[in-house]
Amino acid sequence: MTFEPHGPGRVARVTGPLVEAEDVGGTAMSDLVALGDAGLPGEVVAIRDRVVTVQAYEYTGGLAPGAPVRPLGRPLSAPLGPGLLGGIFDGLLRPLAAAGTWLEPGAVGRPDGRRPEWAFVPRVAAGDPVEEGTVLGELHGAGPVPLRVLVPPGCNGPVDHIARAGRHPADAIVASVAGTPVRMTAHWPVRRPRPVRERLESGRALGTGQRAIDLLFPVALGGTVAVPGGFGTGKTVLLQQIAKWCDADVIVYVGCGERGNEMADVIDEFTALTDPRTGGRLTDRTVIIANTSNMPMMAREASIHTGVTVAEYFRDMGLDVVVIADSTSRWAEALREFASRTGALPAEEGYPAGLASALAAFYERAGAVTTLGGCKGSVTVIGAVSPPGGDMAEPVTAHTQRFVRCLWTLDRELAYARHYPAVSWAESFSRDAEALGAHHAATDDPGWPARRALVTDLLAEADRLADLVDLVGITALPAQERISVLGGRIVREGVLQQSALSERDAYSGAEKTAALAEAALAVVGRCRELVDSGVPAERVEEVDFTPVLRAREEAGPHDAATVEALRKAMLDRLGEVS
Repeated sequence: MTFEPHGPGRVARVTGPLVEAEDVGGTAMSDLVALGDAGLPGEVVAIRDRVVTVQAYEYTGGLAPGAPVRPLGRPLSAPLGPGLLGGIFDGLLRPLAAAGTWLEPGAVGRPDGRRPEWAFVPRVAAGDPVEEGTVLGELHGAGPVPLRVLVPPGCNGPVDHIARAGRHPADAIVASVAGTPVRMTAHWPVRRPRPVRERLESGRALGTGQRAIDLLFPVALGGTVAVPGGFGTGKTVLLQQIAKWCDADVIVYVGCGERGNEMADVIDEFTALTDPRTGGRLTDRTVIIANTSNMPMMAREASIHTGVTVAEYFRDMGLDVVVIADSTSRWAEALREFASRTGALPAEEGYPAGLASALAAFYERAGAVTTLGGCKGSVTVIGAVSPPGGDMAEPVTAHTQRFVRCLWTLDRELAYARHYPAVSWAESFSRDAEALGAHHAATDDPGWPARRALVTDLLAEADRLADLVDLVGITALPAQERISVLGGRIVREGVLQQSALSERDAYSGAEKTAALAEAALAVVGRCRELVDSGVPAERVEEVDFTPVLRAREEAGPHDAATVEALRKAMLDRLGEVS
């Protein structure tokens, strides 16, 4: 829908971030407008008669009726190019690092006015025929991962000209294809997914280095994950561990609606982290989008879309990208607040009726794909959910579970017992586990599916018996069931627990994870053999299981040999029990 009256646009009414304007010519739904003399950015959300309703992305204090309104003729778009890696941005992808305490109202581009230059190396020559997604050139010095300038979607034909090798400003035109200029930095509407040639069924797991996830609830590259958990359950630490250790090429961290001091702590911690891949700073291959709770509400709503658009930009270069959104609950609260201001009919707990559709559209942008240029790339989305009071039945959590492939529920009781990561094995799931198990069995680890099944069954049996133990005591159980309770403890403490502060165990490679699980299962199996042979269960329970429980701390991140030695020592000790 487009409205094209005559005369200058002007503000008619201001209600917080909601602005009504009259006589705004040449604008359409979802277009950007500049409000007032400062040019505050806003998005058209409704057009009725001669009144255009705009949601402002900045604080509207001082904006009064009669102020000018200028249509910009384009939707909200993100500038995609060099300079993203290692940067800190607001929800509209405006740099914050050089802005001091606050961005100036209506600011665009870099707050310090600089125009950084980047080294461009052409990979085609004038006259070469190219298609959409073809690599026109490479950018050097823009980060630890290779960056490329690609032919934009929908553009095919001969190369009219290509820039010489050298340093060019980020907004420079570096090529022309069939009359279409190609800039080093291109703008893309954040609410529109970038096109791909084909969506793929990914059979490869995203390695996180966290045993509770890699062993029990793995996620495929291009998958989707929700991480619900109440206050104090360790969401932020778990997400930071995944950001540091996962085998993605690029991390996009979206701090959506979190407290300013917490977001500042996250940024400080990210800055201090060492990248285990390169030895440099982890932030060098991370894009941080910080939109805190004291920033404008609708910029918070846009930040999620901005983050996934940035991820798609890197995906189109053939990279694996992980988007960490912390948290989608604050994003949903922004939707609820905006809906109440516009008079939309509220649904459950005041959220708009379109909440489920909005969540689905966000998670749908994840996936493993063949890009327009023929490369393989992926976007994996991990969204934290902060249910009020830990209520897992509230709308955001309930709807999110419908659209994700994996759920890593953080349990308050585990966290209070200092069991970290506090991923609940009873309330979490992975819909990718079967496919990933088949991939492991066919490639690198034939025993992975059976190992996971045995550990899962043992934990479920131990949980089932826990209530009986509370009622009648451990001595009232049959011997084999007592061993099941013991086995659950060995798996929990010896395999699933993992300290983010440990130099040796903050990350666990696939070989170490497999060795620890097999050691625990072998020890439990030996205990079952002992009670079957007539050894009293009490005698088995009195054994010191320290070697198998401490193996995770004794062995390094990839050290399966030490785990095997400790497993043998533990089995020898059990062989002396009679």
